[in-house]
Amino acid sequence: MKNYYFYTNKICVGYDKKPLIKEIEIELPKGEILTLIGSNGAGKSTVLKSIAGQLSLISGAVYIGRQSLAEMGRGELAKKMSVVFTEKPKTEMMTCEDVVATGRYPYTGRFGILSKEDNQIIEEVMELVHMTDIRSQDFQKISDGQKQRVMLARAICQQPEIIILDEPTSYLDIKYKLEFLSILQEMRKKKELTVIMSLHELELAERVSDKILCLKGEYVEKYGTPAQIFQADYIKRLFKIKMGSFDEENGIVELEPPKGKADLFVIAGGGSGRSVYRKLQREGQAFVTGILSDNDLDFPTANALASEVISTRAFELVEQQTLEQAKKAVDTCKRVICCRTAFGTFESANKELFEYARQTGKLEEIREK
Repeated sequence: MKNYYFYTNKICVGYDKKPLIKEIEIELPKGEILTLIGSNGAGKSTVLKSIAGQLSLISGAVYIGRQSLAEMGRGELAKKMSVVFTEKPKTEMMTCEDVVATGRYPYTGRFGILSKEDNQIIEEVMELVHMTDIRSQDFQKISDGQKQRVMLARAICQQPEIIILDEPTSYLDIKYKLEFLSILQEMRKKKELTVIMSLHELELAERVSDKILCLKGEYVEKYGTPAQIFQADYIKRLFKIKMGSFDEENGIVELEPPKGKADLFVIAGGGSGRSVYRKLQREGQAFVTGILSDNDLDFPTANALASEVISTRAFELVEQQTLEQAKKAVDTCKRVICCRTAFGTFESANKELFEYARQTGKLEEIREK
């Protein structure tokens, strides 16, 4: 037997005995977070429902510890695993607190009577997910984002060892997305909660996950750590991105760069140029920018949107050849704008470029950050 807490033995999933994805092997120690990514229709929900026991496996087996899911009774499995899928339960005349309380059903016995301990757990969990202010509201009358928090609270109330979530952040605003994932990380650390979920937000998947499973076609395309997955151009190939770009290293998404001849030079650096680059993109204005070190905050956006980026290696003095290249680019442009109001001690080359642009009479304005 394998020494992983949760693992699958070459499972094949699909519908009506027709395989969709074959030979899926997942191996997770206790307390790790696994995220499934892939394009719409890749089979993320099918995989999650299959490993949760809601869809029958075509072949293979899913194990928690040394026990197969197929060998577990419903009550035993409910104490081990909770699930939060996109479908919300049909409730009538149930408050949000009532819905959360149903998460205690594996522990309440045949009569479903809540003990003092059950009520205390419910209270603590509602505070954990910040939903005490809606506890008395009708579950059917709250927003989708609020429902998502209620369903997370319900799942946590089960006190599971594994939680399975299908697109849990879909209806949440940025505040609650971050709180949601922070709660999962906290529970992973404090209670060794194992999390298996799907996410559309790749930048969040990269930051929160210990392992990532990439789905494409009939087989798992790739499985590994975020560092192994988010490598140059891989996400572009996985999602077949043809317009715009995704920077794997920085988690930055940009639209298509402006087309046409670049007759504008942008002097930037230190993060001062990103908003200007994006404004020019919206205006359809092609541009050249520099001189940027390859670790500058502006570099990823410049690399995605500029017609040309004049750059230098990080932590190295700008070579005279690079400065001359930048000056020639200024010569070919009709206008120069600068996003800087001052230059640091080690930015003498950009300061000289700024003075050169001023002397040519092309420097139109100084745009602050």
